[in-house]
Amino acid sequence: MLLDTAGRRVLTELCGAREETLKRALPSWAREDPKLADREGGAARGVWRVGGAVVGPVAFGCRLCAARRTGAAVRVVRYAQRWERVCVRHGRWMLDADADQMLEHLDLRGVPEVVAARRRWSGVARRAVRAGVDVGEVFGLAYAVVARWWEGAYGWEREEIWPRRLHRVAGGNAGSDLEWWRVVGRDAVIFPEVVAVADALLDPGMAQRVWADSGGERPRPLPADGEFCRRLGERVGRPWLGPLVAVDHGGPLLAWMGAVIRLRRRPGGRPGPFARFDEDLWWVRQEHQPAAMAAGLRAVSRERKAPGSGTSWRAAVPAEQRFLIENLLGDAEEQLLQLRGAQSGTTADAAQYLLQGLGRGLELLDQAVLRVMVAAVSAGVGMEEVARWARMSVDEAAEVFGSYRDGEDR
Repeated sequence: MLLDTAGRRVLTELCGAREETLKRALPSWAREDPKLADREGGAARGVWRVGGAVVGPVAFGCRLCAARRTGAAVRVVRYAQRWERVCVRHGRWMLDADADQMLEHLDLRGVPEVVAARRRWSGVARRAVRAGVDVGEVFGLAYAVVARWWEGAYGWEREEIWPRRLHRVAGGNAGSDLEWWRVVGRDAVIFPEVVAVADALLDPGMAQRVWADSGGERPRPLPADGEFCRRLGERVGRPWLGPLVAVDHGGPLLAWMGAVIRLRRRPGGRPGPFARFDEDLWWVRQEHQPAAMAAGLRAVSRERKAPGSGTSWRAAVPAEQRFLIENLLGDAEEQLLQLRGAQSGTTADAAQYLLQGLGRGLELLDQAVLRVMVAAVSAGVGMEEVARWARMSVDEAAEVFGSYRDGEDR
């Protein structure tokens, strides 16, 4: 509930408390809303707003801390950003309070690196303030980067840190509820890497590496073995990670790298309605925002009821398959774009050029369709649904799959 000045005055009188006390107790106390513009002599007014949208995420508080302060071990709910979820005193990670699940916290005693990361975060936050950057924006970008890695980590054959950490916060073994624990434990498990990535993104030396990888004043495509990604992998304790994240096109990390390069090449920014986004290093696109725990648990529930409906495409489809599909789509797009303006010259020449180009584009799209169908079925989606979406009969889809497997076996 947001109140105008008159509303805050009425609440103060009703509670018999000082305004300073209510301001400390109610995070939304001084929040403004356009609908509550002050009117002289007006009646007290208020508007309902979703608390998480106004103040921040809603999480459980530590019962042990509450008991220490009040003498009663009661359930506590508070607004807490994700970097505020660690109870250092009691070694607990406080979970989202709006996810409709019974756990209030995860036990961090088996993963001391998460508590240590909370202590390191204080230094990272101070660096952000000194650099004139909003702490929440730095954390938000690093969180988006690492959460995206988390979704693709199924395909990392050399990944050992996160599985071990996840089993420990799950009480020793996630067992048959692995997907549920991947949702509930994600933020705690990836927190050390989020802090390390935030620290790296604030480092001017790392930005300089991005600039060098791009060719500086002599532009070139970012390489898969670039110095920036290699060093970033080392900073998160995974020297082998660099080449994998360097080819994650369309993700928040490469978007940040692109912004670094554009700002170096055009310090004044580019004109146009989207200039302010290009110039903001810390802006995270909506599609890059990590799913909240509540949304993730709903997806797990859907998956159990209808296989394939709740899994994440990035988690279910190996990175090399996704990369191949992306390349096929890009090649098809490039092939079709070349046909613009082709309807000129003699009739025979124009028809030949158009038909050959369209044929090549259709061939690439057919390959992409096949790869997507195989990936979907391998991820658990039913053959009937895949055939319907591809506008085939089940028999035709089965024949296509048979031909694909025969080709793979050769």
